[in-house]
Amino acid sequence: MARRGNDECVLVTRFSALGDVAMTLPVVYGACAANPGTHFVMLTRKLPARLFVSPPENLSVVGIDTALYKGPVGMARLLNEMRGNFGVTTMVDLHDVLRTKIMRLFARLRGMKVAKVDKGRREKKSLTRHSDKAVIQLMPMPQRYKEAFSRAGIDISKPAPLFPSGKGDPALFAKVSAPKQEGEFWLAVAPFAAHAGKIYPLPLLAKVIDHYAEQPHCRVFIFGAGDKERNRIAELAKDRANVVSMAENPIGIEGELALMSHCDTMLAMDSANMHMASLVGLRTVSIWGATHPYAGFYGTGQNPADAVQLDMVCRPCSVFGNKPCARGDYHCLSGISPQLVISRIDSLA
Repeated sequence: MARRGNDECVLVTRFSALGDVAMTLPVVYGACAANPGTHFVMLTRKLPARLFVSPPENLSVVGIDTALYKGPVGMARLLNEMRGNFGVTTMVDLHDVLRTKIMRLFARLRGMKVAKVDKGRREKKSLTRHSDKAVIQLMPMPQRYKEAFSRAGIDISKPAPLFPSGKGDPALFAKVSAPKQEGEFWLAVAPFAAHAGKIYPLPLLAKVIDHYAEQPHCRVFIFGAGDKERNRIAELAKDRANVVSMAENPIGIEGELALMSHCDTMLAMDSANMHMASLVGLRTVSIWGATHPYAGFYGTGQNPADAVQLDMVCRPCSVFGNKPCARGDYHCLSGISPQLVISRIDSLA
């Protein structure tokens, strides 16, 4: 949708992993709701672009292959395409990496208004350094996104639910399950994350899944994708009729969001699925190892009491969970008992 007349058009950029982009969605939708006369363009990668279901009328979502826009020349071409297709007048950078810094430079040279997110890199280093850690709650990333919009002079309001009725259409996940029956307890489980420092050991997770799989009123949906995760989920499912492998039954991001909206609880790592569950208001019990909710990446609207973690002097040691364990044993994860996880899930069941 191209910009019409003299209406302002705001380009929002976040080229990142699925979970990082998921955290931008309520903020972007909130900006659209508060500024109906302004057109917004969300520019991201192709896969995260699928998260933006039921978009507001004044939002265009553009998913690109960043490999096609390399270096300063590629970034200048990308900005020119956005200006040509949508007439963008303002750029709000929610990523602040080299790629978007180059875009911001070209945007300023073209007389555009520009604002960027403050990611709090220095505070995060203080939180995760080896000694003398400053273990305090940092500003949540969604709030940092809101401040970036504010610096561009753009108000934010509370967005409408992702699905107009509050629940996704059961037809979107009919491939994997009939509609939920009265008295059933649906548990979504997302065992995987990008780095070892964020993954609960599968043998321990298997005990959690077994606990619920043995209960006839429970259904367990295990989320994952790709051959490696498919094989691991098969081990966790153990051919139980009430445990469903989502890796064996791909239904797309919109279908997964719809299914999550009908679940009672999600068990997730510090991962994209935690943020996807947050988008549909699904209560999430999350397991934290090398990373920490204080870094600002906790699920939006989630209860801090639902974060399962151990109090260790070496935690947190990483913002993203990608650093090797200094102890060599990831006790921050392996030391969490399945019973603790189960009790946390059952606390509000």
